[in-house]
Order: sequence, then structure tokens, then C-alpha cells
Amino acid sequence: MALCSDAAMVLFYDIEGDTADHDDWHSYEHFHERLSVPGFLRATRWVATDGAPKYMVTYEVSGVEVATSDGYLERLNDPTPWTSEMMPRFRGMIRGFCGVRASAGFGFGRAAVALRFLPQDGAEERLSDWIARDVLPAMASRRGIVAAHLLQPAPPPMTREQALRGRDQAMPWLVIVSGYDAAALGRAAEAHLDPQAFGDNGAAGDMTLGHYALDHTASADEVARTAKPPVLVPEGRREDGPRR
Repeated sequence: MALCSDAAMVLFYDIEGDTADHDDWHSYEHFHERLSVPGFLRATRWVATDGAPKYMVTYEVSGVEVATSDGYLERLNDPTPWTSEMMPRFRGMIRGFCGVRASAGFGFGRAAVALRFLPQDGAEERLSDWIARDVLPAMASRRGIVAAHLLQPAPPPMTREQALRGRDQAMPWLVIVSGYDAAALGRAAEAHLDPQAFGDNGAAGDMTLGHYALDHTASADEVARTAKPPVLVPEGRREDGPRR
């Protein structure tokens, strides 16, 4: 596959209140924490430019078995004070570990589209084969597009972090496409992510398309070369200027 691995954890959600505080927590503490867990390879936060929820976060992982690994569950069941403050503010969380079923192209650009959908009962193989054969290569071949991926979900365990924010919604199937030209990406989505064509090939019910801009990305290799950031008390989380 063209991502860092054949599996990923994907999250879609909104935040109640100050999103700048969320972004600071996410970049300063959460990315470093997650990427210190064995099996986490790269983390990327995207922010919606059209559609909802506001955030899409992808963690490329070594395999879906990371969902039940000791290192991951230890962190989820022992959240930091800042994480404990943040979790009740999450709204509409859709979260899950996924296998990367098919890919075309490589890398990712500054813009992405994410299509969420479910297969018809009994049409799973027909639908995934059609997407892998016809949809992903066609999108990745267009100017301004760099890569397209089909992700299929695996169920996650319930953890202390999830209990703090409430049970997550089930992760649907995903097509995620990225490129360096947002306008070209929009045209590609119109041409190749047509709900009628997906329905004809085995998709069921409603489909949700969101447009996103790259906000922050980091890798486990970078984190391994960076000291763990100190825990910040609320008084040290300054809105502007250096943290203390």
C-alpha cells in the first residue's frame, strides 16, 4: 500500500467551545503521546473547508492489532489531566481502526476529500473491487491529485478515554483522496465519487462527503528524536506567546 502501512485509525469529530485550545492540546501533547506508542507511525490532522464534522484525524499504524495492544490501551485508560479536560468537549465522534483495502498513488497533498458510506449486505466484495479497480486509479491519475485510498473498519475496544466523552459512532467505509490542488480535487470528487454510481455498485443509503485542509502532521520518527513535552497546568497554557 502507498501509505506508511496497511492500517490506520481515523477519527471525525467536532469540539465544543474554543477550538484553538483543542488544537494546542492536540499538537503539543496528544500527537507526541500517540506517536510514542509502539505501532503508531504518522499522525495527520485535517480541518474541514466544506462539510462536517470540523476535524478528520488519521493515524497510520502498523496493523489493526494496535487497537488492542498493551501500549495503546495503557495510554487510553490513563489519560493525562489535559486529555481528561478535553474529552467531554468532543461531539459526534466517529472513530475506528481500519484496514487499507486498496490504494492508488502515494503521499498526500494539502487538500483532501473523505467519502463515508456503507455497503449493501452481501455486496461488500463487489463494491470494494469496483472502487479498487475503477475509482481509485481514475482519481489518482488526474492532475493535482496525489493518492486515493479505500479503508474498511475493524471494531475498536471501549476505553477510559471513550467513557469520558461517550460511546463513539461506528466507523463506516471510507474513500480518502488527497492532492495539492483543492479545486482539481473537488472536480475529481464530482467526477468519480458519484452517489448514483456507488449505489449501482453496492453502496447503501446515504453518503457523506467532506472537504479538508491539512493542519498538522508528524511522524513517530520525529517524535522519537524529540523530548517529551512537560505537562502543562491550565495557567501555563497561554493563548499567545510561549507556553510555561
